[in-house]
Amino acid sequence: MRHKTFFWFFLPTATAMLLFIAAPIVSVVIQSVFAPHEAVFIEVESCTPLVGCKTETTIDQEATRALKEAQPLGRFVGAETYFNRGHLAVAEVRELWLNEPDWSSFFSRLGNLPFYRAMAFTLTFTFVVTPLVIVVGLMVALAVNTVHERLKGVVIFFSLLPFVITPLIGALVLFWMIDTRGILGTAAQWLANDPNLSLKASTGMMWISLIVYGVWHAAPFAFVIFYAGLQTLPFDQIEAAQIDGASRFQRVRYVVVPHLMPLITFVALMQLMDNFRVFEPIVGFNAEAHAQSLSWSIFNDLGGEVQQLSSAAATSVMTIIGVAILLSPVLYRTWRDNRRAA
Repeated sequence: MRHKTFFWFFLPTATAMLLFIAAPIVSVVIQSVFAPHEAVFIEVESCTPLVGCKTETTIDQEATRALKEAQPLGRFVGAETYFNRGHLAVAEVRELWLNEPDWSSFFSRLGNLPFYRAMAFTLTFTFVVTPLVIVVGLMVALAVNTVHERLKGVVIFFSLLPFVITPLIGALVLFWMIDTRGILGTAAQWLANDPNLSLKASTGMMWISLIVYGVWHAAPFAFVIFYAGLQTLPFDQIEAAQIDGASRFQRVRYVVVPHLMPLITFVALMQLMDNFRVFEPIVGFNAEAHAQSLSWSIFNDLGGEVQQLSSAAATSVMTIIGVAILLSPVLYRTWRDNRRAA
């Protein structure tokens, strides 16, 4: 393809990437290094015949408005937002490092800081849900691939239902099921012989519920990808493995998995990005008291009467950096494999 033809072919895609990806990221980075202007206070003396004169402190609206007009982005603070108590909390972490005698106490108190509490759940959710989605999706794909042709359509339809349901609706359904009046909550009370048992009151059970929902919702996506890959499986290799006496597990391990490895890498990339940005389950489960994620922290900063734009922007930048760090090993392996193949 000639350079001119390629230029005009790629121009719409490049324009869309600049407008909807690069420009918003640059805007968020700029916003994260600015903070809102501090209000300008003035002392006003008011006098009344009966009470006399008294001095009151009030906000100088004109000076504050003029300051905002002169610097619409706010006051420049550099990386201060990233290091404050709401994010990396450098001063607090240093104090804990110097004063806490043992690791358990250090990590326990570190978990009380908002950013590290959100990061703990985000990483736990990501590194537990992602491999489980791959394993469950592969197992379902292998099982469906062995079903009779007349039943495959029905089985595939029901296997895709969790992925078709809106994430928030799916989270609400499971949330109602674990309620004390729901089927799972009632079953847990019966098994534990404790009528006051509540799955929603336990932080550990809430984390498990969120992880179960994450696997339940995302496994159909992995199933579709792996099932499509199984249709291209070289049956001559399977037959050769059967003739050599390989068991089903050995055929899956040494023939099926290597054949599906590019698809496994793709699913891993997609799931790492999605799971690191976990948000809907926390809102659907109303689990803010037990689990917060980085995306929920952004939502919390942007909500309420006072929008903390610089704080939300800093958390967004750190989320982008976190996704890039998680994806770098997989991307490097893919680049290395393609380079060897070339």
